[in-house]
Amino acid sequence: MPLGGKPANGGIWPQLISHVVVLQAEQGQIQIHTENIFPIIKKAVYSGHEVFLRELVSNGVDAISKRRMASMAGDCSEGAEGRISIRIDREANTLTISDNGIGMSADEVKRYINQVAFSSAEDFLEKYKSESDAIIGHFGLGFYSSFMVAKQVELLTLSAREGSEAVRWSCDGSPRFNLEAAERSEPGTDVILHLMEEELEYIEPSRIRTLITTYCDFLPVEVQLEGETVNKREAPWRTSPRELTDNDYIELYRYLYPFQGDPLLWVHLNTDYPYNLQGILYFPKSTGRADWEKGEIKLYCNNVFVSDSIKEVVPRYLLPLRGVIDSPDIPLNVSRSALQTDRRVRSIGGFVAKKVADRLTQLHRDEPKRYAEIWESLAPFIKIGAMEDDKFAEQVADLVLFGTTAAAESQSLDPIPAEGAKAYTTLAGYRTRLAADNDKRILYCTDEAGQAGALALWKGQGAEVLLADTFIDTQFIPWLEYRHEELKFQRVDSELDESLQEKESELADADGKDSSGKLRDLFKTALANDKVTIQVQALKGENAPAALILLPEQMRRINDMGALMEQRLPGLPDHHVLLVNRKHPLVEGLIKLSAGAVITGAGSSPSQQLADDLTRHVYEMARLTVGGLEPNQLAGFQQRSCDLMGKLMERGL
Repeated sequence: MPLGGKPANGGIWPQLISHVVVLQAEQGQIQIHTENIFPIIKKAVYSGHEVFLRELVSNGVDAISKRRMASMAGDCSEGAEGRISIRIDREANTLTISDNGIGMSADEVKRYINQVAFSSAEDFLEKYKSESDAIIGHFGLGFYSSFMVAKQVELLTLSAREGSEAVRWSCDGSPRFNLEAAERSEPGTDVILHLMEEELEYIEPSRIRTLITTYCDFLPVEVQLEGETVNKREAPWRTSPRELTDNDYIELYRYLYPFQGDPLLWVHLNTDYPYNLQGILYFPKSTGRADWEKGEIKLYCNNVFVSDSIKEVVPRYLLPLRGVIDSPDIPLNVSRSALQTDRRVRSIGGFVAKKVADRLTQLHRDEPKRYAEIWESLAPFIKIGAMEDDKFAEQVADLVLFGTTAAAESQSLDPIPAEGAKAYTTLAGYRTRLAADNDKRILYCTDEAGQAGALALWKGQGAEVLLADTFIDTQFIPWLEYRHEELKFQRVDSELDESLQEKESELADADGKDSSGKLRDLFKTALANDKVTIQVQALKGENAPAALILLPEQMRRINDMGALMEQRLPGLPDHHVLLVNRKHPLVEGLIKLSAGAVITGAGSSPSQQLADDLTRHVYEMARLTVGGLEPNQLAGFQQRSCDLMGKLMERGL
């Protein structure tokens, strides 16, 4: 029956009313298994009082869906378009939530309200199980959430089925209730909450508006506050991707995450087997801050907001994604505020991960340049996901990029050109450019500034170096090496091979020592540190440094892992190699300066003392380039540098 109008078949209602048995006023006791049910609802079942509005509005939408389904089967009047109305009475301190749904008869009130936690939805769906419309909630315990904020609750309802009589149910929060005949002209239900003194915040329109926007914004039924429609109604994730434009996706992101910029890309989720799930997930621009514990994806159940933490559903490596997942098949506890982990939840997590991998694969295949440009924001998800999930690792194996020192050609797919001068490559692409005799060695650099000397040596000989310069790479590189046992990953400053060294013979002096031997002795004496291994080589290239700190690969990895366990940045290990370049002019000057001087330690000649000072300076400069000087050591280094320059000026050097 249309709201405010007459039934389509004319004056049948007066005839029916004349035959209706008038409901006698009745008192009774709600059928519960414990006298403590209301304290439990108030203090234990629900985590926050504000969810009462979500439950009552959900029940109203549920009733509207039921009426539509029943009217299609010819069991009740059709009624007008569904609507939820919320009214505030400041004088009476009441909040009324009304719907024009199917309503209830006296018997249904007894069954669905007085028997706490009985689900009318299950009973209803059994009868109309062929219909596709979902029933949101359970008109039972959800209804009783109203007692968290109300000292008394009234229910005024009229069933849409022919011959029904309006009834009023009321309860003051005790197991006692009153049920009596009432007056209501149109089918539907009013839930009238007489608010407690400490809950009067809920008669403020701004507070109610916020709750509607939070919990009920995407319900397909109008939710009106004082006659004004508040909710958006349209849920884009329930729309076919073919019907959505890029702007539609971006506008939803801006609405859900204001002032966060635009997303990089999105993944539209939609499946109805073996579970029902829809959603849209977004990759945000990297800000350096990500929530890897709780996440920012919003969980909905049939368009009703449930939670903004879904760590039980989505794999941990995808938690910093944003967006919406909507599924009635995710098991929630009775208050919908927490998830219950089971096999289906794990299956949903695997489905989400696969869809994310599929979307990344598509972007990498169809828009490689775009993929490279946003790689730095994608990298944490892909690298952490690969290390934590073997199945995901297989799906993204060919999607991992590294910065590369190789020049990118605009027409080439590998290396892939990106913004600026940076280029990216895959591991497979890198290996195709390796020489046949070195196709198992993967050269990489983690700090272009700190490893500049060694990096320049390799580049000077035409070697291509991968740039693995994120904190995650300290774990990702060993993981890659574990998966590719045939490969050897070598950081540029771990060791230098013969291709970077000059091959020339050295002449020994009368004592049988060549220049390399003299330099080795000079540095050992000046540094007086047995933990520093001195190597002397003639390095190729005009820009080769005077000295380099080398860290053997396994030693450095152990140091990095220790730093990770202690949650600190890795520093220079005590045991390391100092490689001295005997072809550098400064080092050649050291040999000349110390020539003829006898190394006697304390009390040595001024020339030998200056040589020792210069030697220590060369070592400290090498340490400085790799961040090996602690902040409290920098002041001493600066002072020694000034003193050394003063000595050189005195000697006219």
